[in-house]
Amino acid sequence: MDLRQASYVVAVVDEGSFTAAAASIPVSQPSLSQAIAALERELGTPLFHRLGRRVTLTSAGEAFLEPARRMLRNAALARAAVVDVAALESGRLDLVSLPTLVVEPLVDLVGRFRRAHPGVTVRIAEPEDADAVAELVRSGACELGLGDEPVAGPGLAVDELGRQAILAVLPPGTELDGPTLSASRLSGFPLITTPRGTSTRRLLSTALAHRGAGSDPALGVVTDHREAIVPLVLAGAGAALLPEPLARAAAERGAVVAPLARPLTRPVVLVRRAGDRSPAAEAFRRLALAG
Repeated sequence: MDLRQASYVVAVVDEGSFTAAAASIPVSQPSLSQAIAALERELGTPLFHRLGRRVTLTSAGEAFLEPARRMLRNAALARAAVVDVAALESGRLDLVSLPTLVVEPLVDLVGRFRRAHPGVTVRIAEPEDADAVAELVRSGACELGLGDEPVAGPGLAVDELGRQAILAVLPPGTELDGPTLSASRLSGFPLITTPRGTSTRRLLSTALAHRGAGSDPALGVVTDHREAIVPLVLAGAGAALLPEPLARAAAERGAVVAPLARPLTRPVVLVRRAGDRSPAAEAFRRLALAG
């Protein structure tokens, strides 16, 4: 049994005859009659009494009619829902982003996307570590991901959206020796960072790789709570490295911010599955690439 056969039965009931039903669809009368006969064979019972040109429902046909109408209504609703999603009038877009990319560029991108497509709900996942961005996209749990390193692997593709400078964020009142901060001077502070495997920790290791100091840097605070990093710096617990948007916001709250003597930047990349994407994901990607 399929939707076509159900629609033929309903049409015969509504129009009163096979001839009128065929004309209303439109389909040839032999095709309509054959489809209904095939359905009756599948069900094992006639659905219509055929009385010359007149037809009436059998008791089996009466039992079939309401579920058939319900099936057609549900199919129409399903088609309408798909049309709405395709037209970006409804639906959902699942994103994943490194926490340090949420303030910029994710907030602005999502704001612009939602203003253009208010019927689409956006869900944002926070990964456990940097590698999880690619994994969530690869697995299909999220359609698009914002990360800070190119991703290699089957089924994935990357668009680079730009680069962010990484700046030192120091406690209020810190005196600088010049316009930039050397790696050796940075390593002299107790450092506030996130656990190993995270993007923030990886950037710190990169910044200090050429510091020329003989000992490991002193870690003042290691925290999973990235939102606590700036308050900890402001409280004098130590220094941190943050992307420029977060560093500038910290400066407005009283932190001392300085670029590194050996400049450090990171890419901002949009991770996606290769191949087809939902209309919402493709619209978000176009918006992100437009800048």
